[in-house]
Amino acid sequence: MGTLLGLVAGNAAWLAAAACAADGVVPDLKLSPALSAPAPLAATRSSAAAPLAEAPQPAATALVAPAQQTVAPLSTLKDYRIGAEDLLEVQVFGVDTLSRTVRVNSRGIISLPLIGVVNVGGSTAQEAENAIAALLAANYLQNPQVSLFIKEYTNQRVTIEGAVNKPGIYPLRGETTLLRSLAIAGGQAALSDMNEVLLFRNDASGKRLVQVYDVERIRKGEIDDPTVVNDDVIVVNRSKTRVMLKDSTFRDVLDTLNPARW
Repeated sequence: MGTLLGLVAGNAAWLAAAACAADGVVPDLKLSPALSAPAPLAATRSSAAAPLAEAPQPAATALVAPAQQTVAPLSTLKDYRIGAEDLLEVQVFGVDTLSRTVRVNSRGIISLPLIGVVNVGGSTAQEAENAIAALLAANYLQNPQVSLFIKEYTNQRVTIEGAVNKPGIYPLRGETTLLRSLAIAGGQAALSDMNEVLLFRNDASGKRLVQVYDVERIRKGEIDDPTVVNDDVIVVNRSKTRVMLKDSTFRDVLDTLNPARW
């Protein structure tokens, strides 16, 4: 009942205030606590929404290139031991008259100006250079600079087998690469697969290792032409696709139309 009377009184006061305002009179009106402006709602949400926590971003993953296939270190021409019948080119820097191209005799000996005979058999090129330089420095030159280049390796061989025109065992004469070796063997045969040429080589422990080379890419200069060393075996396989084509009925039709040799 009290509440009802309060609401009626409040409405009467609001009506009186409205009438005064219409007459230009501003009443001194105080609202009862029950009719005062509603209290602000409890802060159930903030005026400015708090920024959402950023979703965790996945950690950046570094792109790693596939590991390149490598081959264990193999013996190189630097390890080669000079043997009988090898052809050597000896040069002394600044003294052209002492430079010579000589062949090693059956006892591993060469003869050079001023110093005479030098035993180089069984030595590496570096060891032979040091021996010649020491003999020249002993009595003739001050700090001589000697270089020795092996032009022909008469006791080194490379075996070239498979789909080449002239397979066989060939002597290495000077520094020889894979492309040069294939040329020595008469080049690729009709059914050869030059995209996967195998090079077999023994490492220092005697283990047989194999490396696959794409000769077509070597020809284009895209990859290096590898050096061939003593006892290397080069195998050129036949192309399976071309062999299948050769043996197919379709090939028989082509041969009928064009009897040229495949």
